[in-house]
Amino acid sequence: MTQVFTHYNALYESFRSRRMRPEVPKGIDLAATRVLTRLRHRRHAAPFLLEQARLAASLSGEFHNMSDGALDATISDLRELFVRSRQDEAIVRRGLAAVREVARRVTGEEAYEVQLMGALALYHGRVVEMLTGEGKTLTGSLAAPLIAWSRRRLHVFTVNDYLAARDAASRRPIYRRCLLEVGAITQEMEPADRYPVYARGIVYGTPKQIVADWLRDQIRLGRATTPWAARHIQGASGHDAGGGEGPMVPGLRAALVDEADAVLIDEGVVPLIIARARREDDMAKVYREAASLAGRLDEGPDFTVDHVQRRADLKPRGKDRLAVLAAELIERGGEPIWKATRRGEELVRQALVARYCYLHGQHYQIVEGKVMIVDEYTGRFLLDRQWEHGLHQSVEAKEGLEVTADRETLARLSFQRFYRTYPFLCGMTGTAADAVGEIESVYARPVTVIPTNRPIARVTMPLRVFRTQRDKWNEIAASIEAIHRAGRPVLVGTRSIRASELLSRLLQLRGLEHQVLNANFDKEEADFISKAGKGGSRAAITVATNMAGRGTDIKPDAAALAAGGLHVLLTEMHGAKRIDRQFIGRAGRQGDPGSSQMFVSLEDELIDRHAPWWAKFLRSRAKEPELRDTRLVAAVFRLAQRRQEARDRRNRAAVMRQDDWIDKYLPGS
Repeated sequence: MTQVFTHYNALYESFRSRRMRPEVPKGIDLAATRVLTRLRHRRHAAPFLLEQARLAASLSGEFHNMSDGALDATISDLRELFVRSRQDEAIVRRGLAAVREVARRVTGEEAYEVQLMGALALYHGRVVEMLTGEGKTLTGSLAAPLIAWSRRRLHVFTVNDYLAARDAASRRPIYRRCLLEVGAITQEMEPADRYPVYARGIVYGTPKQIVADWLRDQIRLGRATTPWAARHIQGASGHDAGGGEGPMVPGLRAALVDEADAVLIDEGVVPLIIARARREDDMAKVYREAASLAGRLDEGPDFTVDHVQRRADLKPRGKDRLAVLAAELIERGGEPIWKATRRGEELVRQALVARYCYLHGQHYQIVEGKVMIVDEYTGRFLLDRQWEHGLHQSVEAKEGLEVTADRETLARLSFQRFYRTYPFLCGMTGTAADAVGEIESVYARPVTVIPTNRPIARVTMPLRVFRTQRDKWNEIAASIEAIHRAGRPVLVGTRSIRASELLSRLLQLRGLEHQVLNANFDKEEADFISKAGKGGSRAAITVATNMAGRGTDIKPDAAALAAGGLHVLLTEMHGAKRIDRQFIGRAGRQGDPGSSQMFVSLEDELIDRHAPWWAKFLRSRAKEPELRDTRLVAAVFRLAQRRQEARDRRNRAAVMRQDDWIDKYLPGS
């Protein structure tokens, strides 16, 4: 009987979550949502949260003096109040103080007042900005039991499987003492093994894993509209769910998003799609032929490429030449599809986009003969991801690889839409303040900036601007060598795998021992980061893509601190200011000494793509390899950065509009 009830409840919660998928506001409604969000949450603003945190901290003496048995009894009583929704502000403070004491006893970590403030902000459904090194992991684990008690179930989202497994394991003693079970969903888990994990009170996982599992549930539920109608759906293991298996994800109750800017903002550009290979697919030869035809056309006379929009357009001469080339191809035994002019032009345009807009070493890598997409924001591989509408196959054809079959979409959902489905949502990151508008308008979540526990001692060194990339890279290598000789560890940030490998070669020529951290070495990430704070005669040099800025702390040793702390060097300005801040924030954590500096050139992709007129103007006026007056250049680079940020916001809005259209006109998809 209990099994049947559990199965029915899981179905009920799943349908409840499906019905709660709200339409994303548009136009003036976005601005109105932002205003209403601030009004609705004005009570729990920063001054109130800080006051409550201090009151909670004042209870530490009482809880320190409790025996283990008394503490456990207090936890049980508090949990009961939260479960029954009987908690007021005093009970919330007491619950937070109790969890703080649990964390102190089982892990040795005692939260600062600012961490209590952050935990309270999370509990009240806010997105908090806590700078790198301020203890977001502990902050989240203080808020998680309170949320799970009151909301019954909590999903904690992290940026990769390693962090999900690590945090679930390291926080487990806290949660168990708080009468909660925790688990982690990772890539290698079999579907049947995921059911018991999702049934736990706190579940860690990546957006891709949890969203994909929820979407698969929706596919199995099909067009059923009630738990009774869906009572015989089959679970992922293939057994009749009527026996008690049911949906894998038993409803969406509450979400706590770690690295919220990456998950809520950056991940929002690409929707998650559940697809399968088409059974009858013989397009491999067509994609190879399209790549060959694209290679015989000339940029300028035959076609134009918009690198910002990633689009190619054929000119009249290009269309005429393509018609002639296609006719010759058909005579030599090419595929009949080239007789259809418009379809042929579409395939060649896609091949041109693959050739000129998607670059090996920047947008993808080839691993064991397969194209692996690289996340432009984190530098990590997007496992099991493919570009849509034949683009992935076009890239494979360009590289001369085996062309995989096209996929047909079974279900799709944007991450923005998914997170808005949760009745309760909160998050934490080091750079939320740079995305306040989008977080408040799209997710209706207010943003709170948490003060640092100690004053920031990091020194920001002047921007250095070079006329050419060649000049820039040579000076970067020289700067790294000088700082290394001073006994300081150096973390170097690059925008792409290709750039990290180029710098690695330059450092090798100078005889400098270093580590490269990019998607090709993601399994060694934790080991590399643990050594990245080493100072002294063999001070560490770590060359990394954006991935080094997420979820791990670089702790300078005594020799490094004595020499001036960690130095962060950015080799390029990123497309979003948030990412620059994430990387710079690796230095000077918790009041430690440190410094940062950015290098740019007038040939960098950011300014060349998003401020091309200014790039040409500045290059024409530059006489020396390095520019001395950098004020105008800094303003132009920031303009280009804002333009890319605006373009990315438009792309995310387009994904949400497409979601709305599908929900309205294709409700069964």
